[in-house]
Amino acid sequence: MTSFARSTTDSQPPELTRALGPRDVLLYFITAGTNLQWVAVAAAAGPSSIVVWVLGGLAMFLPLAVCVVYLSAHHPDHGGLYVWSKRAFGPFAGFLTGWLFWTSNLPYFPGLLYFAAGNALFLTSSDAARELAQTPAYFVIFALLGLALATVLNVTGLGLAKQLSNAGAYARSALIVLITAIALVVYVNHGSATQITPTTLLPGFGLEQLLFWSTIAFAWTGAESASFMGGEIRDPRRTVPRALAAAAPIIAAIYIVGTLSVLVTVPSGESDSLYGIMQAVTEGAERLGLTGVVPVAALLVTIACLGSVGAWLGSVARIPFVAGVDRFLPPSFAHLHPRWRTPVTALVLQATIAALFVFLGQAGTTVKGAYEVLISMMVIAVLMPFLFLFSAAIKLSATPTPGVQVRIPGGRTTVVLMAVVGLATTAGSIILAAIPRPDEANKLLAITKIVGSTSLMLAIGVAIYAVGTHRARRRERA
Repeated sequence: MTSFARSTTDSQPPELTRALGPRDVLLYFITAGTNLQWVAVAAAAGPSSIVVWVLGGLAMFLPLAVCVVYLSAHHPDHGGLYVWSKRAFGPFAGFLTGWLFWTSNLPYFPGLLYFAAGNALFLTSSDAARELAQTPAYFVIFALLGLALATVLNVTGLGLAKQLSNAGAYARSALIVLITAIALVVYVNHGSATQITPTTLLPGFGLEQLLFWSTIAFAWTGAESASFMGGEIRDPRRTVPRALAAAAPIIAAIYIVGTLSVLVTVPSGESDSLYGIMQAVTEGAERLGLTGVVPVAALLVTIACLGSVGAWLGSVARIPFVAGVDRFLPPSFAHLHPRWRTPVTALVLQATIAALFVFLGQAGTTVKGAYEVLISMMVIAVLMPFLFLFSAAIKLSATPTPGVQVRIPGGRTTVVLMAVVGLATTAGSIILAAIPRPDEANKLLAITKIVGSTSLMLAIGVAIYAVGTHRARRRERA
């Protein structure tokens, strides 16, 4: 096995050796912490989503930020989330945390690409585009092509793949500015399309509203991902807290201002979780006589989503090496491309599994049903590692590292309180995400796919750990 395959606490992957400064980490937090599809989902839920965004930030983002800042300051080891879990609860917990974080991103890619495919249809107003909106094959093919593009770029090296990621970041920023500008002009000239009052802002507690809450909790995650790059961040004890503090208001503005802009432009009852952003651009542009901006916005959404897939596909493929999960995987998993020195086997395997999720999510349901199932799979799988993160914060805060200059106001009391809030939010969101939407035609099939896929990922991880541990013991005895 090559040196790249060892845990990066021992050696650095060849393409991840350049140190990241404060600006780099700030931009990374903004990219990792926001996703346009959640703006559309929130707008479809109505004005109360604005309050839910705020509550979600207090119940998930704030606890996560406090725990990440504390743990990054006291344990800045390369491997972050994996290292914290391993220090607190032992090798098996560490392995399972790294495994879950890696596999949890696999259903994320097809869900994001479904969102991109739907919004890409607004590049043209032809009848063919409207027909494709009801054609599952189009969404499947788009998702597969998107995965292929991101994989090829990442195989050829981060230098080229970074261009797609950067383009996605610029496109995302430009789109939010465009939507906000349209909403402001529409509001001044026509008023708000959605009635926004104290009554409509009050969140509901019905099943459908509670299911939405779990998605918002997931949307506020992302701050933890920088922990895997501790070895590439200059002075992580200082850089991570400062960058996260600077990124927090920007992340909140993207979500809250973006959602409010869609609500002002499109009546909440007509907003769609898959097409909401482009609905807002289209209807706003028609009112203002600026229909030429519609294909531009559609292109920006598509590029933003493809950029996110490219960025996450490349970083997630390196998680097994960062977290030491590779020690339990077959040696072939660590194979590097002979020319570009990238983890080609990991990238291809990851894209292949993500492609399977495309077909799994679509099987036996409509395009909208597949999108909802993919979101549920994603929410559950991504949130599970946070059970370990918040629990590790509680345990490790009992024995702080001497000499650390970063201080959390209130000390351990604050860390434990935030961790408990985060644990409760995470556990509740996981339970809610397993419940199918009220409008899901085949609820039993949806539950089977959501719970079954999550259980399968867990079982595979446990099996790999058991086989790897047995193999290691045999080597020691020999």
